Amino acid sequence: MSQGRTEGGQETKAGRRGLILILSSPSGAGKTTLTRAIAADGGWGLDLSISVTTRARRPSEIDGRHYRFIDREAFEDLRARDDLLEWAEVHGNFYGTPRRPVEKTLSQGRDMIFDIDYQGTRQVRQRLQDDVVTVFILPPSFQELRQRLERRAEDSPETIERRLANARNEMQRWSEYDYVIVNDDLDESFRSLQAILSAERLKRSRRTGLSAFVEGLLAEATQSG
Repeated sequence: MSQGRTEGGQETKAGRRGLILILSSPSGAGKTTLTRAIAADGGWGLDLSISVTTRARRPSEIDGRHYRFIDREAFEDLRARDDLLEWAEVHGNFYGTPRRPVEKTLSQGRDMIFDIDYQGTRQVRQRLQDDVVTVFILPPSFQELRQRLERRAEDSPETIERRLANARNEMQRWSEYDYVIVNDDLDESFRSLQAILSAERLKRSRRTGLSAFVEGLLAEATQSG
């Protein structure tokens, strides 16, 4: 492996601006599992964006790791001070992404991964268009989506029905995204996500040191000729 890269192909030379990889899906389709899997794989060098939310913490969640759980007053204060890169109301609760940590991370040349819905995706794209890569995760079937929510056993039957109703609306947004993954097999979906990130990091527009490298090649070719 050459110096200046991680296993996932991220250039670490000064001057490179980071990218934002956004994953969206209906609740239960797998975006959170995929997000945390690739963020936990240190070879990809991704920083996980931690959203703030006003919803209650689930038993399996850790404050500051899965979300920052805050009350509505604190959320409204962040929003009023324009300290949120994006925000949305989902299932009667508010979610948002603090702006300053994101700007700092990108300016340092590090990539970030976001687990947000289509409303938040639109806002981030509007503010940071050239930095954003979007992926929509679909379930293999609507019945499988229902079964996943029921197996999770963290929501009441009423909440599950509300999530399924919202899923119908969310799945109609698939065409707004750069890439779409049908999450039938988690391992295959993870490999697809890795391929997307590798390809986006290799885009000419993101490889800030490439011009100087090619000039050096040409100079070397001239001297050797």
